[in-house]
Amino acid sequence: MMTNKVVHILAKAFNDFGITAVRFNYRGVGGSAGRYDEGAGETDDALAVMDWAVRRWPGVRLWLGGFSFGGGVAIRAASARRIEGLVTVAPAIREAGVPAGDALRMPWLLIQGDQDELVDARDVQEWAAGLPFPPQIALLPGVGHFFHGRLAELRSVVLDWLKAGLDSSPPEAAG
Repeated sequence: MMTNKVVHILAKAFNDFGITAVRFNYRGVGGSAGRYDEGAGETDDALAVMDWAVRRWPGVRLWLGGFSFGGGVAIRAASARRIEGLVTVAPAIREAGVPAGDALRMPWLLIQGDQDELVDARDVQEWAAGLPFPPQIALLPGVGHFFHGRLAELRSVVLDWLKAGLDSSPPEAAG
């Protein structure tokens, strides 16, 4: 849900680095039309928003970010479009139907709490380690799924990663 505090922090981190963030609800969430489609339709939703952003801001360099189910959907969408980078937070890879072995070749940060009660940290780490081009993983000790009391740390991890890899040319992007 686009009003979730983790989604807000992720969007704020992108904004703080000069990347335009577009938050949206998937089909059937909040007041949006449609119904849950096990990741396939939600990926179509993400691709439609990406296409809209390209029309809205011609020449934009797209970034994707996502939390939980949205993180899994962001991985699926990243496989279907050219993007500059990806940030996923506690990606629900099983629930979003993320195919095993996706070969994403872009900067990718995967943030996961080791005490996540909804997305198994060990499962996500094992899945990521099996990828041809694994993401950089930031495993945060003592952090649960919703990052209670740790949102500032989450924001810092994202900003530090963006600064470390992208200081040479600030992006003009939407994601």
